Amino acid sequence: MSENLELLSDCANCFGLCCVALPFARSADFAVTKPAGTPCKNLRTDFRCGIHTELRTTGFTGCTVFDCFGAGQKVSQITFEGRSWREAPETAGAMYEVFPVMRQLHELLYYLTEAGTLRAAKSVHGQLRAALERIEALTRGTAAELVAADVPTIRQEVGELLLRASELVRAGVPGKKRNHRGADLMGARLAGANLRGANLRGAYLIAADLKRADLREADLIGVDFRDADLTGADLTGALFLTQAQLNAARGNASTRLPSGLRRAGHW
Repeated sequence: MSENLELLSDCANCFGLCCVALPFARSADFAVTKPAGTPCKNLRTDFRCGIHTELRTTGFTGCTVFDCFGAGQKVSQITFEGRSWREAPETAGAMYEVFPVMRQLHELLYYLTEAGTLRAAKSVHGQLRAALERIEALTRGTAAELVAADVPTIRQEVGELLLRASELVRAGVPGKKRNHRGADLMGARLAGANLRGANLRGAYLIAADLKRADLREADLIGVDFRDADLTGADLTGALFLTQAQLNAARGNASTRLPSGLRRAGHW
């Protein structure tokens, strides 16, 4: 997990961009429908959420599992130099367009930073560092440069690097490793399963029973853990796990986590 503070959300220095720029539809995750570019009804004048401590109980669980990886404050304080969409309404459209681009780039920076700390992936550290520096430079560009960025191509190139780093780490895990990349494992009964070193990239583990499962060194990039039961599971050394993924799941005090991540408040 990255310990770079620039890649951690700092809502105090953001103009509530996730509450304005992004759309959401009424569902189990959101109590209401809100179009992109429209402030959420719960957004206060100081850009803070008026129901932050009550999101899960008032139908806004989706907000509790969103992470901008620090993109919000980067757009607010650097791209737009500390001028909010309320102070300068003429910049609002561009700000809302830049935010989702910046969020994707910051997510990649988060993963690249973690990959650069993996000893077993030392042979690709140079490539990882070069990619990180290129993307970091792009995030400090102008709004026009960010909107023009070819994000799909960048994601593909970085994804290949991250996969190589993952393979190098997981190659050192003893025993046969399972490959469930992109698998539909919704509601799967995996209590006590040996998933150590498994490739679970992009797997759907919604409401899966993962109690006491061994997920050490498993590649968890993009895994959907919504309502998955991680009670007693061991995620020590899990690759590319984020706080947002943990916030979406269920667990308890016996769930073992990688360094730098914390148990969700509702566990």
